[in-house]
Amino acid sequence: MSLSLRGFQDAFADALYGVESSEMLTLTHQPGFAVYRNTVFKGATDSLVANFPTLERLVGTDWLRSAAAIHARLSPPRDARLLFYGADFPDFLEGFEHAREMPYLGDVARLDLLWTQVHCADEEPGIEISALAHLSPAHLLSLRFMPRASSRWAWSSDCPAYTIWRCNREQLPMPDELNWQGEGALLTRHAGRVQWQAASAADCAFLDACATHLPLDQALDKAVAIEPSLNLENCLVRLVSAGALTMANPGRSS
Repeated sequence: MSLSLRGFQDAFADALYGVESSEMLTLTHQPGFAVYRNTVFKGATDSLVANFPTLERLVGTDWLRSAAAIHARLSPPRDARLLFYGADFPDFLEGFEHAREMPYLGDVARLDLLWTQVHCADEEPGIEISALAHLSPAHLLSLRFMPRASSRWAWSSDCPAYTIWRCNREQLPMPDELNWQGEGALLTRHAGRVQWQAASAADCAFLDACATHLPLDQALDKAVAIEPSLNLENCLVRLVSAGALTMANPGRSS
């Protein structure tokens, strides 16, 4: 039976991962196929290690390569741009038997993913604080802000993932005493460089709300629901100054 080009490509990819159809038997039994398969897995493993540099410093190259090699055989790349490979690697680490004593690895890995997303994101204009100063409170609260394409955030409720990630990313010593509590992170890009800072649960709730196109007053309500004592002005100024936000529908109030 003759396969179409697409059918052949699908069958070839399946065969690389051990699902061999009858049409592939002649090809897969050739010695060169095993060499090609090993090359594919090595490339995927190398990409995972390269895409998670903070994890590499945290657990060591050998440990990470071993985990990456297992994951590469279970989850092939879905994008030819291997820079984006590993979207499900954090979930894998959370269920990985050999990572049971490091339950923070999944959240730390997610911050590495966010770094790549921020690094590769499109440019969008930010918001100048001075542009908001002349607005009346009613007008300001009716506006809709959106997270910039080059901003990402995450809240880890169970562990100090941001501190662990930041210390390893910046090659700093870990604190002698690490408070085991939830932490958040905000990653943005300025002048082509990825920057990061701590973010509160309220900050993350506000950014989540902005991402769903809620007007500013409702987005701030979401933040206050998380942190009733939140200073709304400080929250807004901090996130605007960090370059996390852009204006949705500039020139319109809703």
